[in-house]
Order: sequence, then C-alpha cells, then structure tokens
Amino acid sequence: MYTFMRLTQIYNSSDFITFDDNSKFVFFSDCHRGDKSNADNFLKNRDIYLYSLDFYYSNGFTYIELGDGDELWENDRFSTLVRAHTDAYLLLQKFYLDKRLYMIWGNHDIFKSYKNYVKNTLFKYYDLVSQSYKPLFDNIKIHEGLILKYNDIPRRIFVVHGHQGDILNDIFWPFSRFIIRHFWRLFEILHNRSHISQVRNKARLQAFESSIKQWCESNKQMVIAGHTHKPAFALPGQIPYFNDGCCVKKGYITCLEIENGEILLVKWMRNVNSDGSESITKEVLAGPAKISDYFKDNQM
Repeated sequence: MYTFMRLTQIYNSSDFITFDDNSKFVFFSDCHRGDKSNADNFLKNRDIYLYSLDFYYSNGFTYIELGDGDELWENDRFSTLVRAHTDAYLLLQKFYLDKRLYMIWGNHDIFKSYKNYVKNTLFKYYDLVSQSYKPLFDNIKIHEGLILKYNDIPRRIFVVHGHQGDILNDIFWPFSRFIIRHFWRLFEILHNRSHISQVRNKARLQAFESSIKQWCESNKQMVIAGHTHKPAFALPGQIPYFNDGCCVKKGYITCLEIENGEILLVKWMRNVNSDGSESITKEVLAGPAKISDYFKDNQM
C-alpha cells in the first residue's frame, strides 16, 4: 500500500513533457558516479558511458537520468565527483544547454531533492585550470518524477527512479546511507568489491517489482524506472513496466531508447577485436515496440 501511495503522490505532482514520433529520448539510471577510488562503481564503465553519451548527443537525443546518477551516499561532496569525472559532467552540460537534459533523483542522490543543495552544488563547479567557478547546470530543476505525454493520446508514460516504497531506501535511507558510507565503502576500497550489486535477494527484488507492476496495472499506466539494476522490457499486452538497468555491471551498460515512436532496450559493451584492439558497440536487447500499441484499449 505504501508503494501505491508514494507512486500516486509523485505522479500527481510531476511535470509533463510532450513528445511525438520525431522525438528521441535515452533513459539512463544508476550510474553511481564516484570519486575514482576503488569504491567508484562507475569507473569501470566510464569509457562506455562517455562513448554512448557522445553518440546520443550527436544524434539529437534528449537525456533523462532516472536517479542515482551520482553516488552521494558514499561521498560527502558533489564537487569531488565533478573533479573525478569532469568530462562526463561537461558532456551532460552540453545536453542541458541544448535543453535536452532532465534529471530525476533517486535514493543514492536524494540530496538533490533539496533546492538549496542543488543551487549550492549543481549550478556551478570549480574549474581547477582557471581556478574559478564556472556554470554547470545553472538553474536546473531536479525532479522526483516526470510524465511523458505521447501525441494526443490521453494515457501517459510515468518516469521515476523506483525506490519509493522500498523501506530501506525510502523511509530509512539515512540508516542505509550510514552503513554504506562507514562500512561498505571501506570494504570496497580494501577488497575492490562492489556493494552496488544491490538487491541480490531475488525474492525481495521480485516482490518490489511486483508492487510497481500492480500499480501499473491498477492505474493503467506505463512506467519507466531504474533502481533495481535489472533491465525489464514489457511487450504490448503485458503489464507495461520498463527498467533501464544500470551502468555498473562489469563490461557493459544498459539503457532505454525512444525513437520514431518506438521503445527499445539496448546494451553498450566493450569488445576485443580479432587484432587485439578494443571497440565499443551497441546491441539491441529487446524491441523495438510501438508505443501506441501499449495504449490500445485492450492493452491497458
């Protein structure tokens, strides 16, 4: 019931984005950008992420980050992350300056839900080269949820991180953050192991996803989420729950795309060629499927 209440509350207060078959969106989440230490789960796939972002920027996509983009449970300061991954943030800034960037906060970057925090940390950054402050995401608004309105169809796509209703990450997040910052972070640094493969308890994961699917079905609502790190793609006729996966698995990242009125799940990965060189390629994991097919009366 709590998940139902929270999702409904966010849905009713979310801003709208109107789009059509000419629109292009890419959805990433759970990048967990860190400080370049052994505890930085983003670091191992940083090159793949930058390569894919450059592709999406050059091809006119709008970037929507579905939460946990920044690892603010393990790290005290956002400025530390910007210094560690300046190239990533400056690439995201290019999307923002073109009015093609939206950010949603999750449990690991829940501090972005506070307007003063956003103003004091995301609006500008300190450039070490010029030794001066420069604009980063000046005046950006961070969302808890977004609603994508497709053409003139009355139904919507609800976009949210998806931790809402997960008790340890929603209500008791300060306790979870304390444990991760003061215990798991040290474990990661000493043993080069990741705590981010969270939700390994399959029963807990399935129960949590089931509660979101029940909300989808009850509200006849298509949902795109993150949080679980587990990609999900529904076919027309199934409960329309989608998950973009994450950017912290070994050797690959996953995301969702919307283009030409279709949705698809893709994987970007590092490959070793026959000559020993490395390349980064994209693979379609599911789809494409027409968005309009999910909105037929007999589907939802």
